[in-house]
Amino acid sequence: MKLLLLGFSYVVLSFTAFGKVVDTGKSVHHTAPDTIKLKVEGTHAYYQKTVKADSIPEGLIYVRVVQFMASKNFQQNYGYMEEGKLIFTTTQDLNVNAAYIGDDNEIVTPYTIQFAITLDLKNGKYRYTISNIVFFFPTGNGNKRETMFDIYLKANQSDSRRLLRTYKTVIDSFERYLGTLTDELQDAIEQKSAMYNPKF
Repeated sequence: MKLLLLGFSYVVLSFTAFGKVVDTGKSVHHTAPDTIKLKVEGTHAYYQKTVKADSIPEGLIYVRVVQFMASKNFQQNYGYMEEGKLIFTTTQDLNVNAAYIGDDNEIVTPYTIQFAITLDLKNGKYRYTISNIVFFFPTGNGNKRETMFDIYLKANQSDSRRLLRTYKTVIDSFERYLGTLTDELQDAIEQKSAMYNPKF
């Protein structure tokens, strides 16, 4: 009984800890979950968005993106400042502590995600494209590999309501991660928070 009570209080505390917002007096932007939209063309499933970076020179955006991606342990595969293009790849383990609970109170099991992020810089704007998305789900015999397009089809065309719910929850979990990642990228480019203050 004590163990059950302790486990329940841990869950409640973890949700309240993640839900607190500290007011620093400055506006903080957060990518609304509905702005992270999956696009599907043929058999390609990807995310793409253009963001204005007014009054920041392209060269400075380039340097700040490289610094941010290095801090996130993303591998740079291509970068050409004159062209204004950067390509990074990464492999991330998501939901490792199963703290995320889906919309129907279903726990999302841990999985590994692999993807590429391409940044195009032009005219005071940058566009990110997140593509080549592959999920790896642990099974008894190793990992089951599924592309984002496969997940998209299963989340929208399965005959099983349980599978529809499971795959929609996985997509939602990944989109929440992307929302946080793209918010942090925008913060790193704009460098408005106190963390980036050059005076120390």
